[in-house]
Amino acid sequence: MKITFVLPYTGLQGGVRVLAIYAERLQRRGHEVTAVSNPFTMPLRSKVKSVLVGRGWPTNPAGQSHFDRIDVPHTVLNKERPVVDADVPDADVVIATYYATAFGVQNLSRAKGAKAFFIQNHEADKRRRDADAAWRMPLHKIVISKWLLQLAQEEFGDKIVSLVPNSVDLEQFNAVERAKGAVPTVGILYSTSWMKGCRTALKALEKVAAVVPSLRVISFGAEKPGLDLRLPRYAEFHYRPPQNSLRDLYAKCDVWLCGSAREGFHLPPLEAMACRCPVVSTRVGGPLDIIEEGVNGHLVDIEDVDGLSQRLLQVLTLPQHDWKRMSDAAYDTANRFTWDDATDLFEKALELAIERDRRGDWSPRPMILA
Repeated sequence: MKITFVLPYTGLQGGVRVLAIYAERLQRRGHEVTAVSNPFTMPLRSKVKSVLVGRGWPTNPAGQSHFDRIDVPHTVLNKERPVVDADVPDADVVIATYYATAFGVQNLSRAKGAKAFFIQNHEADKRRRDADAAWRMPLHKIVISKWLLQLAQEEFGDKIVSLVPNSVDLEQFNAVERAKGAVPTVGILYSTSWMKGCRTALKALEKVAAVVPSLRVISFGAEKPGLDLRLPRYAEFHYRPPQNSLRDLYAKCDVWLCGSAREGFHLPPLEAMACRCPVVSTRVGGPLDIIEEGVNGHLVDIEDVDGLSQRLLQVLTLPQHDWKRMSDAAYDTANRFTWDDATDLFEKALELAIERDRRGDWSPRPMILA
C-alpha cells in the first residue's frame, strides 16, 4: 500500500512516538510510507509563561522529533494550515492523526487515498466542538483503547471501528527478575498538562512521604519542573532522557504512578510493566485495559488522592514474595502487547478503510473489528 500520515506537528510527544513506530514498521513490511506535518509552533503567551515560572524560554532543540530516528520521507509544511492536494502524494490511504488534521484530510481528492482517522484521545476541553465535528466525518476510525471504541459507538454512532491497542517494544523495555528495592521508590511522568494529572500524583506522593520518610521519586518528562508545579525534594528528575535509558529508570521503581485525568491510552504504565514494575493508576485509557485489580496493579477513581496514596502504600509495603508476584504479573501483561501484533491490526484497519472507500460504505453497522 501507499500510505500517507498527516500529523499536526512532530516532536517528542508519546503520540508522535506511536505514529513513528507505525510508519517505520509499515515501511519495513514493504509499504510506501510518507509523513506530512505542520511546523511546530508555540504561542508567545505560552513562551512568556514558561519564563515566568522558571523553566526558561521553551525550545525544541534542533526540532527534535521521533521521526528523526526513522528513514520515512517527511515533509514539513511552510506554515500551520490544513493539507491540500498539492501537499500529499497520490496514495491508497491517507490518515488523519489528530482532530485538527481531519478537516484537511476530509477535503482531499480521492486520488490521495481512502481516508482514515487514527484517534489517540478525545479532546474534552475548549477544542471539543471541533473534535466532535472531526469524529462525525465519514473517515474510517482507528482507536487505541476500549473507552475510545465505546465513545465512537455510543456517542457518535460509528459502528465500524478498528481497535488497535498501543503496545510496547519488548527489546527496548524489559528487566530481569528483581526484588523490591531497599529504598521505597515511585516513578511518575512529569507534565504540566491537566490531562496528565501530575498535581494529583504529587499530592498522593506527599501523603505517602508522610508515612514513608525514606520515599524516593524518579520522574522524567519533556518539560523542566517550574515554580507552578514543583517536584518534592526527594524526587530526582530526568529531562528528556534518551530512549535507551528509560528502561533503567522504570526498573529502579517499585511502583509506577499514573494520576491522569484523561488519556487515550498512555504508554508509560505499559512500559513500566515491561520492566517488572506494578502500576497504580486512575481509571483512564490504557490502564483500564491492562490493569487487573490487585494482580499487576491497582485502579482508583480520577482525582482520588487518598485512594492513590493508599494503594501506593499497599504496594510499597508488600512482603517481598507478594511484591514479586505482582511484579511478575505486570511483566506477563506487557508481554501480551507487541508492536508486531499491533502493526498486523493497523494494516487490517487500513485495508478496511480502502475497502469501505471502494464500496462507498459509510453507513453505521453493528460491527467492531479488533
